[in-house]
Amino acid sequence: MPPITRALLASNVLVFFLQWMLGDPTFFPFMLWPLGEHAGLLGGMPVTVEFLPWQLVTYGFLHANLAHLFFNMLALVMFGGQIERVWGSRRFALYYVVCVAGAGLVQLVVATLTFRDTGNPYPTIGASGGVFGILLAFAILFPHARLMLIIPPIPMKARTFVILYGLLELFMGVFYRGSGVAHFAHLGGMAFGFLLIQYWRGRWPFRRPRPRA
Repeated sequence: MPPITRALLASNVLVFFLQWMLGDPTFFPFMLWPLGEHAGLLGGMPVTVEFLPWQLVTYGFLHANLAHLFFNMLALVMFGGQIERVWGSRRFALYYVVCVAGAGLVQLVVATLTFRDTGNPYPTIGASGGVFGILLAFAILFPHARLMLIIPPIPMKARTFVILYGLLELFMGVFYRGSGVAHFAHLGGMAFGFLLIQYWRGRWPFRRPRPRA
């Protein structure tokens, strides 16, 4: 397993273990909250939470439960390691952080607008923004690689899988906003990952002018 993939896996597992030992309230300052300061009750105790800039990265190392952690880390190991071997550790680490932070920015807007409508602030946690960026990168680097779906159990090209998955996330984000899943954060991770790859390649919307003879 390449070093950055291994480090991300270890850090996510370690933080989850600390969450289990210390309790979620200890990590409230590191979860991604809507803009502003929010006061409420937790277990009968008054708490105050607020958005802080570092949450755009730290939220990506926290998880709601063991299944949440397992599936994110499974995708990280399956696809992230192959990407890191192609790009190298430094570029892969930068890409992952950009995807997590980009997903966080998108979710920050969505969560803030939702809070204004409902008056109920909620935190966002999970590495899914980075994982969805990794899925996009895998589809770009290995578009014809065959993936076997679980439901339904059929093989599918990586490029086709990511396109369909992205459309599904968009549909779920628009019509199932109260599902407890940050669908727009997933799309944000893919969008920022795509933009970074296009920037590295010098392609739209970052097409570089050709030198004149």
